[in-house]
Amino acid sequence: MNKIINTLKEKKSIPLDQFINIALYDKKFGYYMKKNPFGKGGDFITSPLISNLFGEMLAIWCVAFWEHIGKPRKILLVELGPGNGSLCKDLLKTFRQFKNFYNSLEINLLEISDKLITIQKAKINDRRVKWIKKIKEINSGPVIFLGNEFFDALPIKQIYKKKKLFFEKYVTLSNDNKKIRFLHKKANNSLIKHIQDLNLISFSNIIEYPLNALEYLEIIAKKINKFDGGILTFDYGYTAKKNQNTLQSVKKHKYANIFLAPGHSDITSHINFKLFHKILKKNNLNVKKITTQNEFLKKIGILERANILSKKMTFKEKANMFYRLKRLLDYREMGGLFKVLFAQKKGRKFSLGF
Repeated sequence: MNKIINTLKEKKSIPLDQFINIALYDKKFGYYMKKNPFGKGGDFITSPLISNLFGEMLAIWCVAFWEHIGKPRKILLVELGPGNGSLCKDLLKTFRQFKNFYNSLEINLLEISDKLITIQKAKINDRRVKWIKKIKEINSGPVIFLGNEFFDALPIKQIYKKKKLFFEKYVTLSNDNKKIRFLHKKANNSLIKHIQDLNLISFSNIIEYPLNALEYLEIIAKKINKFDGGILTFDYGYTAKKNQNTLQSVKKHKYANIFLAPGHSDITSHINFKLFHKILKKNNLNVKKITTQNEFLKKIGILERANILSKKMTFKEKANMFYRLKRLLDYREMGGLFKVLFAQKKGRKFSLGF
């Protein structure tokens, strides 16, 4: 909190995305840089923590994609924001059952938090895994980019439209310098042009502009175009054309006030999947239709796999597995709220899960 208060005292106001960046990623102060937010004892839970079947299905998908592109002697898997390392651990467990794939494999974990790298390293002990802090460090392929709740944790800009005028959302201090509040400032012409070019202006008066995420997508697309491969990403998001105010903060598995404890609570926004689809297509990739987590996992065969496993389980183990599976697949929970997007190099026609 002090870091943000001091920044605001010095600069008077900062754009929303800069505020989110400090709150989440500042080296000393940032939420992701100093704690483990994952699991029951943390602030939120992710699919790999709910059921290891999630990781197993993704591993099968990766092996099938590798086979589709001709079983290259080297394949690079890049996990974007690997959380506490659970997904990578589950992937490796399944990969080891596919000897030829495993022998061709290198994994890069894209992580900027030293705290989370320490947590990940305690879980993952495999010479095929190395850590990177920038996508620019990738210089070989084919490469599979895998993201689960990566993009929703990146800073966004918000623009407020009133009649024909555009105002960017900023963050400032109250008159007594004790509370943080929002402030709208006239948006600059360059920002207005960007949102117009992306066709983000609609009937709604709130426009979310995920500048950071779009920069990541452009770099990822360049790597796929250069080295071959694809990107598969799972996230909270929407496909409707209307703009929405999706900014939210979460602490101890409950929604929180975004200004109450910056640096101590998560800040996320939902992904505009139509926009992501458009950007990847614009960058010359073959983009599959957007699907839900429910449809994707079912098409890969998660229910059949669960039924096979259940035959060797006690009643209690079986009940636990299917309860967890329901959380992954239920349309009112992660099954419908989470969307899945896959893009591959032009000319490739892999479609498992879609």
